[in-house]
Amino acid sequence: MTTGWRWWRWAAACGAGVVALAVVSLPAATNDTANGEWRRYSGDNGSMKYSPLDQINAANVGRLRVAWRHPQVDPSITAKNPALTLQNNFRSTPIMVGGVLYASNGVGLVEALDPETGRPLWIQRPDAEPLLPGTSNRGVAYWSPDPGSRTAGDNAARILTYRSRYLYALDPKTGAPLTSFGAGGRVDLNSGLGPLAGTYRWNAAPLVVRDVVVMGSSMVDQDSASKMEGEPGDVRAFDVRTGKLRWIWRVIPRAGEAGVESWEGESWAYTGAGNVWSLMSADDELGYVYLPTTSVTNDMYGGHRLGDNLYSSSIVCLDATTGKKVWHFQTVHHDLFDYDNPAAPILADITVHGRRIKAVAQVTKQSLAFVLDRVTGQPVWPIEERPAPSSTVPGEKASPTQPVPTRPPPFDTQGISIDQLIDFTPELRAEAIEIVKNYVTGPVFTPPSVAGQGPNDKKGTIQVPGSVGGADWTGAGFDPETGMLYVPSMTNPFVSNLLPGDPKQTNLRYRASTRELIQGPRGLPLLKPPYGRVTAIDLNRGEQVWMVANGNGPRDHPAIKHLNLPPLGQAVRAAPLVTKTLLFVTEGDQISVRTPPLGGGTMVRALDKATGRTIWDAKLEAGATGAPMTYLHKGKQYITFAIGGQQHPAEFVALSLP
Repeated sequence: MTTGWRWWRWAAACGAGVVALAVVSLPAATNDTANGEWRRYSGDNGSMKYSPLDQINAANVGRLRVAWRHPQVDPSITAKNPALTLQNNFRSTPIMVGGVLYASNGVGLVEALDPETGRPLWIQRPDAEPLLPGTSNRGVAYWSPDPGSRTAGDNAARILTYRSRYLYALDPKTGAPLTSFGAGGRVDLNSGLGPLAGTYRWNAAPLVVRDVVVMGSSMVDQDSASKMEGEPGDVRAFDVRTGKLRWIWRVIPRAGEAGVESWEGESWAYTGAGNVWSLMSADDELGYVYLPTTSVTNDMYGGHRLGDNLYSSSIVCLDATTGKKVWHFQTVHHDLFDYDNPAAPILADITVHGRRIKAVAQVTKQSLAFVLDRVTGQPVWPIEERPAPSSTVPGEKASPTQPVPTRPPPFDTQGISIDQLIDFTPELRAEAIEIVKNYVTGPVFTPPSVAGQGPNDKKGTIQVPGSVGGADWTGAGFDPETGMLYVPSMTNPFVSNLLPGDPKQTNLRYRASTRELIQGPRGLPLLKPPYGRVTAIDLNRGEQVWMVANGNGPRDHPAIKHLNLPPLGQAVRAAPLVTKTLLFVTEGDQISVRTPPLGGGTMVRALDKATGRTIWDAKLEAGATGAPMTYLHKGKQYITFAIGGQQHPAEFVALSLP
């Protein structure tokens, strides 16, 4: 990070040489986005978020307008349930297959929509399960047999979706349950859970690969932050035709299994979580599934689970047919930072030093991109085990090293020091210095610390990136024609502080405290901008090509308005969409969980893919809450995503040319 607020000069210089960038010819889009469709949550099972559509381009993008809107729950449902109070953090993204949009609505029911008007064609009929607000999935899945398939069993096409502990298979034409699947068209996902699980829950999108549907989980008991036990976040696959359980993969190994040696004191026996709570990806040709696993109980104190704790906070490759592990790579050892792998790994075919590589790229909260051979799990460029700070918490033993890629470089701010503090004016810098004196600071992977009770005691550790910083579930986008990875991220420090555990309330020696999203002087951010950014990384070279601020940020704050600053970047969960011609990036709404003060935004932008220059932007009534997708219908290209805010009801918005 450069010194002072003139960082944008560096950003411009970084993009200046882009014209000379060599473009490598790579395969066109998969069949999932051919013919203007968008058949998977991220366009394809490789999570590229790419479409070859080019009707909307730099010459006409300024003419985009709202083509249609549709509320998060169709009025026919709310009219029958007048007591239903909806939540506006609506994270659903539609798929488009055969001229129909399919999406999970605000109460988790599937709605089939007309792509031209947004009007419902059918709505999944509610069963006995209650309608609950905020229970939409991020997406649904579609399956149909390969042409010419002669596999025994029901070969009818189907929509796979989850709601209220059940996995459903629905007829795409009518929404009726396919009764040959499970019991009457659904599978009870509570079946087989352990005693600590309560009930199954998840809100990502099912992953269909070959003839199985793979389901992650968010199996953390509600008081897991105050105890060391928990239900492990097992991953399960079900037969896509019958709904029968095909395999279970345990993120926390059992006695005698590989990886159990990474848990000291047999702590594997009681530790929970490690969920795949986010989205997954798959290579249909190889038949491999790629899992982004997360931290385990407790995610800020691990004195009761010493060791590396496999397979938490890892990229795990499984055989889709059997569920057997092919390879793994742990991105954080003994995670004390809540550095879940938050996004689906991206499958990218790249060329490095003349060698063609089937790669997988995982973007992380710690602002790193791990690029591995997706067949073998071997790093494309060296990944070094670098020394990491030790813990001062009694009973804790932080990992002495953490893995850091040598390429590509980090895509957002890491760690905190005086040089990284806000410095728009000398007065603001001095005030920021006074603020951080009250906390432990240091490089990335500085562990949480105990908050002292005395007036001169440290209040905890400022963690940068915070557990909601760097990249998040909205992930990154990949252009298969150029090998360019586009990563939205945000700078969002928070305080990782621990308090002694009260034996009357917890069996943890220390428990997490406030998780304060720390502010800087006068309510401004604590660190230098940009606070939200988009970074372009050439995956053929492992190099950063350009970085631009995403949004204005707090440039109009009274303390700095007179400086006439350039865009400072909006601290948001931004989501990308890559087309043949443009890079679209949203601003996430303030309603998104743990968005920092002054964060959130309501803009959507189209950027030049080669330079990051904004070609077009538009202000909406609320910020995006779901990831965007695009499709072609009756010769017209549409871009659709969910928006919602504290003062604006959640809805789908579709943009098109007049």
